[in-house]
Amino acid sequence: MRLLDPVELGPRTAPNRVLFGPLVTNLGRDDAPRTLTARHVAFYRRRAEGGCGTIVLEEAAVHASDWPYERSPLAERCGEGWSAIAGAVRDAGPSLVIAALGHSGGQGSSAYSQRELWAPSRVPEVNSREVPKWMEAADIAAVVDGFRAAATTAAAAGLDGVEVNAGQHSLVRQFLSGLTNHRDDEWGTDRRRFATEVLAATRAGLGPDRVLGLRLSCDELAPWAGITPEQSLELAAALVAQGVDYLVVVRGSIYSVEQTRPDHHQPAGCNVSLCRSVRSAVRAAVGDGVAVILQGSVVDPDQAEWAIGDEVADAVEMARAQLADADLVAKLRAGTPERIRPCLRCNQACQVRDARNPIVSCVVDPSAGHETTDPAWEAPSAAPRDVLVVGAGPAGLEAARVAAARGHQVRVLEATDRLGGAAAVAGPARPFIGWLVAECERLGVTIETNATATASALAALPATTAILLATGSRPGTATVDLDSGATLLDVLAVRAGAAALPAEGPVVLLDPIGGPIAVALAEELGERAVLVTQDHIAGNELSRTGDLAPANVRLQQRGVRIERRTIPRAVRARSGFPPPGETVEVELEDRFSGERRTLLAAAVVDCGYRLPDDGLWEAISAVPGTAVLRAGDGVAPRTVLDAVLDARRAAVAIDALRRRPD
Repeated sequence: MRLLDPVELGPRTAPNRVLFGPLVTNLGRDDAPRTLTARHVAFYRRRAEGGCGTIVLEEAAVHASDWPYERSPLAERCGEGWSAIAGAVRDAGPSLVIAALGHSGGQGSSAYSQRELWAPSRVPEVNSREVPKWMEAADIAAVVDGFRAAATTAAAAGLDGVEVNAGQHSLVRQFLSGLTNHRDDEWGTDRRRFATEVLAATRAGLGPDRVLGLRLSCDELAPWAGITPEQSLELAAALVAQGVDYLVVVRGSIYSVEQTRPDHHQPAGCNVSLCRSVRSAVRAAVGDGVAVILQGSVVDPDQAEWAIGDEVADAVEMARAQLADADLVAKLRAGTPERIRPCLRCNQACQVRDARNPIVSCVVDPSAGHETTDPAWEAPSAAPRDVLVVGAGPAGLEAARVAAARGHQVRVLEATDRLGGAAAVAGPARPFIGWLVAECERLGVTIETNATATASALAALPATTAILLATGSRPGTATVDLDSGATLLDVLAVRAGAAALPAEGPVVLLDPIGGPIAVALAEELGERAVLVTQDHIAGNELSRTGDLAPANVRLQQRGVRIERRTIPRAVRARSGFPPPGETVEVELEDRFSGERRTLLAAAVVDCGYRLPDDGLWEAISAVPGTAVLRAGDGVAPRTVLDAVLDARRAAVAIDALRRRPD
């Protein structure tokens, strides 16, 4: 497998062609601002233990004027942390360790520094609308010198090299681009000058015996003024000729942040064609001494292997894939690729750079980012026993998997004829459900479908059997007045095929949450869909994953009608002889004016909150002396990440669960 072959990155050799990119982690500490911490050390050591070839660390700002998010590292304070990470990674394996260096420029934030943003020109930041300061000569010199000093610090800390960011959230890219560089001085008439000086200063600080990488946006997706794929060929060749050892090909600009790391709505490997053409141009200009690296939603090792073999790239960045499974490379080397936990490209826990200041993690492996606090979930149990899990959704399957890995004998009862619960019929989690089922089978878990559990049957089990309920959710209480003759369909019943939508006519989707469920169904229905939201914009909560703007573009392209700032009040069956496809009346109220209006529809789907299906819990709790564990939606409405974490905690808690009296 060529993906596992060594690759030369200038003066160093990486043990394989898999990279872990410079993800934002927010793993710093408030009492030691802008430094790297023990949590960073554990996070990167875990990726090295899994066999990653090259680890690029979280980007450090090269100048104090740049403080883009709460716990953003500052290079001048990173020396000790970089040294600790380098030592920990080398203890774990032969991975190369690279420091990412950058400055966010006009795409930063003034919230933490409480000072003006710096940028080439006065182009407002897209989200905050803040107008940055036009950088003066002294400002430019200070940032260039910051790159030199940061590289010197990285070399002294024992890192293998540094990577200069000219991709997303990058002052270097802002100088290169006509979108953001409107200057008429020497920094505008020659837009490459800043990048060239930054690379020269970085190499000078780094020295000749360490790796210099460059992350470059080769398509800003704004052809009216931005860097285009055609322009990037000559641009990339010119920049790597400044002494760059490897080039990471990315895309995106100030106006397309979400395109740097798109979610599952776009094809995996979105930059394949771009990377192939850039690699050809670089090879033609400087030969094969510069490694070109593919970035862009590559989470499947087969696709990564194909990209190497088909000369798309010399190496592949697989950052999100190694959040989902830090042992990706180790499992490939062991010949068990089927055991790699799949990345869903959902961006639900790894999208960190926002005002909520979350810590990096992963939906399918919540221990990512929590290496210093989470226990060894799969450590052998001191007292193996029989375990019965009721419910085969994500929580039930993960609890069964972890319990079996700990040495328990596990049986799972699922009341329906399918596995995976809500996650198997809605959202992008189907590959994860398949992985959970396969892992349970590998570990000897017995799974029974169409098997209903009752309180009396559970109470009759041997006293040593541990019971874990993962019974999922049920439809919530309708928040509208519902006529006796009217029907309000449950979105999960529709997804599971238990309820059918009419073949024609408008379908009203009630979405009080603003999440992906209603938006996804609206996209599929297209012009038939009427999405009712209380918010000013459809899918309001999608801002957390970076899909808010793209989702609204998709809805517009599909012709979806959106009723904004609207509260549904009543659903009524139309009497008499309504036209085909208009059998229901939906009364809506403007959220601000109180004005009411009526829509006619063929069906109404409730995409709102659900409630725990806790009837079995209540029944078994009434049995004296019975101790039962719970996880997932059966406790409270949970995300997939929450369900997985609940399940792991419950599986470990089995050891402490008291035996029921005979």
